[in-house]
Amino acid sequence: MESFKLSNGFEFPLIGFGTWRIKGEEVKKAVDFAIKNGYTNIDTAYIYGNEKEIGEYLKSEDVDLDSVIITTKVWNNEQGYKEALGAFERSEKYLGKVDLLLIHWPGFTKYKDTWKAFEELYEQKRLKAIGVSNFLTHHLESLYETATIKPMVNQIEVNPYIYDQKTIDFCKKEGILVQAWSPLAHGGDIFSDKRLVDIANAHGKSVAQVVLNFLVKDGLCVLPKSDTPQYIKENIEIFDFELNEDEKNAIRAMNTMTRCGPDPDEFFPTD
Repeated sequence: MESFKLSNGFEFPLIGFGTWRIKGEEVKKAVDFAIKNGYTNIDTAYIYGNEKEIGEYLKSEDVDLDSVIITTKVWNNEQGYKEALGAFERSEKYLGKVDLLLIHWPGFTKYKDTWKAFEELYEQKRLKAIGVSNFLTHHLESLYETATIKPMVNQIEVNPYIYDQKTIDFCKKEGILVQAWSPLAHGGDIFSDKRLVDIANAHGKSVAQVVLNFLVKDGLCVLPKSDTPQYIKENIEIFDFELNEDEKNAIRAMNTMTRCGPDPDEFFPTD
């Protein structure tokens, strides 16, 4: 597994296992298969409703927690200094540990107070890294006004149909790792897109492998999600081929800034 060295020196895997919408016994089975097939970065969030089950799996299988990086996130209704501290305590109890903690969405203005709690937890060495999710450039610039520690990670929607070059370039300049959520655009049309199918056929790979390879080679971390063993395994086998410049440019040309998820400037979840 290739990794990215965060601004604090922490080595972070470039492929993570996403668990959105996988719950109950199914998330335990999926995480078990992922870990046994080479994944070392498990991504969850309290709002996903599966922290407890992931933690139960990690404890029941006697997994070496030092070998697995756990990411979770604070939802908007728990933003604020005290609220964020409480959210972290609950997630840590459920999961057994938290390595990377993210603010899930910028929301309104509480993210500055939330970040103060994150900085305190990081300085207490209770976290390996802290970051944000769904923050655009102007959200990051606003956070900088009061932050004493810059975010180390920014998890945003990135796939061939939405490639926010402005935010990605800003993060790269600032030494912030960009994690791509929904790198496969929630599936569907992307797997039958002729532009990607042709590239995949040329390399004897799947469309998913082509897209993930493209993103990782551009310096991004990817968080593909699946509960199907075949695809979980396939999504990590992306380092044994190289796209040529024409193929990369063809994928770049697919960008229409069309989101699968909400626009961070318009999404203010409270529940």
